[in-house]
Amino acid sequence: MTGMTKQETYDYLTNKGVSYEVTEHAAVFNMEELDAIELPYPDSDAKNLFIRDDKKRNYYLITVKGDKRVNLKEFRKEHGLRNLSFASAEELMNIMKLIPGAVTPLGLLNDEDRKVTLYFDSAFSDGLIGVHPNDNTATVWLRGSDLVKVIEEHGNTVIMADFG
Repeated sequence: MTGMTKQETYDYLTNKGVSYEVTEHAAVFNMEELDAIELPYPDSDAKNLFIRDDKKRNYYLITVKGDKRVNLKEFRKEHGLRNLSFASAEELMNIMKLIPGAVTPLGLLNDEDRKVTLYFDSAFSDGLIGVHPNDNTATVWLRGSDLVKVIEEHGNTVIMADFG
C-alpha cells in the first residue's frame, strides 16, 4: 500500500477543518537544501528525525524547530528509552510510506499500526509549524496544536518535549 499523496494530505486536513497554507518548492532532502529556498515563515520550519530503539520494537518521530540539534544519547536518557539509532529507509517506507527527505509528522497518518510515538517540540505548540505534506516538493504551514490534534485523532501517541 502507498501512503497519502500530497493532494490526499491536503484533502485530509481540509476534511478535519484544519486551516493551512502551502508553499510549493523544488524537492529538498535536508535542512541545508531547505535553507536555499525562500519560505514565507523560515522560523517555523521543522526538522524531523525518524528513529528506533536497538531492539527495533519501538519507533519514534522527533519533530523539532529546524535550527535545533538533537543529541540522541541525551534524549534517550531524558525519556527513559533504550539505545536509539536512525531507522532505515526500508523501515521508513514500511511504516510511514515515506522516502528519506520527505519525513513529516503527517506521515504518521500512514502508520496503520500506530506504532510510532511522536515527540513534538513544545516550541511549536502555540504557533505555526511547516512540515512536508508526505512529499518533499512542498511545505504545508499549520498551527502546531492542529497538527498534534490530527495525529492524536489518528491514534498515535504524542509527547510534548522541550528541546531547549
